[in-house]
Amino acid sequence: MYGRVVLSFVFVFILLFSYTILIGFLDIRSYFNPPSKFPVVSPGPRASERPLRVYMYDLPRRFNVGMINRRSTAETPVTVRDWPPWPKNSGLKRQHSVEYWMMGSLLYEGEEDYREAIRVSDPEMADVFFVPFFSSLSFNTHGRNMTDPATEIDRRLQIDLIDYLSQSKYWERSEGRDHVIPMTHPNAFRFLRDQVNESIQVVVDFGRYPKNVSNLRKDVVTPYVHVVDSFEDDESPDPYESRTTLLFFRGKLFRKDEGIVRVKLANILSGYDDVHYERSVATGENIKLSSKGMRSSKFCLSPAGDTPSSCRLFDAIVSHCVPVIVSDQIELPFEDEIDYTQFSLFFSFEEALEPGHMVDQLRKFPKEKWVEMWRKLKNISRHYEFQYPPKREDAVNMLWRQIKHKLPEVQLSTHRSRRLKIPDWWQWR
Repeated sequence: MYGRVVLSFVFVFILLFSYTILIGFLDIRSYFNPPSKFPVVSPGPRASERPLRVYMYDLPRRFNVGMINRRSTAETPVTVRDWPPWPKNSGLKRQHSVEYWMMGSLLYEGEEDYREAIRVSDPEMADVFFVPFFSSLSFNTHGRNMTDPATEIDRRLQIDLIDYLSQSKYWERSEGRDHVIPMTHPNAFRFLRDQVNESIQVVVDFGRYPKNVSNLRKDVVTPYVHVVDSFEDDESPDPYESRTTLLFFRGKLFRKDEGIVRVKLANILSGYDDVHYERSVATGENIKLSSKGMRSSKFCLSPAGDTPSSCRLFDAIVSHCVPVIVSDQIELPFEDEIDYTQFSLFFSFEEALEPGHMVDQLRKFPKEKWVEMWRKLKNISRHYEFQYPPKREDAVNMLWRQIKHKLPEVQLSTHRSRRLKIPDWWQWR
């Protein structure tokens, strides 16, 4: 009798013990794997399972590389065999050259095992459609203000492009929702941008546009292309002590909108021996001086420019200088995969403009934590490199993966648009 009771008790105990393990009340692994003495580091970006299939329109060269070599009169679409290098003397035009590197990545015919996007010749096989119009370069090349006569060329290109796309059944069937159009300059596509509102736009931020034009639901935030050289041999045994400047900034002070903070910061940050805050314009020589200054500084200030973002952030990243971001409305690239708080500091306008506050915080920042951020910068800076040929998990591959992440929303919007009699009725409730 007692034996049966004991056996029953043992059976019930084993059953309950097994059940608690299955539902997670008791983690048996903790008895065999003691906690690590090292902190848990979030995993970096991972390659997606299948490359994005991209159909690229064969636009005449005047829409893209014809603006790089303006002496050429060729109109046939560019191929991998005559793909031109990005000009070395392009200055600040380089920061808005994302369109060039994206197009080049699709023309490249090398290995596919590390590529996030491949070009397909059959549009029926495409996940998305790439429109290779260099809208930013067009603005920078064909007149930089509304009264410049050359601006008419930029406007004409936009008109011709819309006419071209309107004849594509693939544009019409989705109203452009599955089409990718780079627009990294704030004034890119400025004449007819309302006609491509539904497209996946590749932008550096949303500073100049209302939510119905650009938003995180459908668009992709890209890094600026950095203009300083990458710090490839940053192997100092004591990087904290070797960087003698606490906080570094070099650039234009008078900017629009949020960028007005730069002038105010000039007054707040004056008088500190370990702070370098200098007004400068972006000449070739000054870019070299900025690179040298960033590499010898612990922290690099990245205040808002004419829009919430600035190329200076990405110059700091490839210089392994911990960014200090002052912008209340900034959106950052790849943020669903990369945690910027692991290698950047953030101050609101109110915090940054409080006399002494920001410098005091930086001076008290622990050396060990700074070194940890410096190492993180060295590890993630490859994600901000635009290059041809493209490399594994570089900036252009990261961008294509971000575009792939938008596809479920694109498909939802496309399917809804085909059956709705009253568009977006739910917004009126």
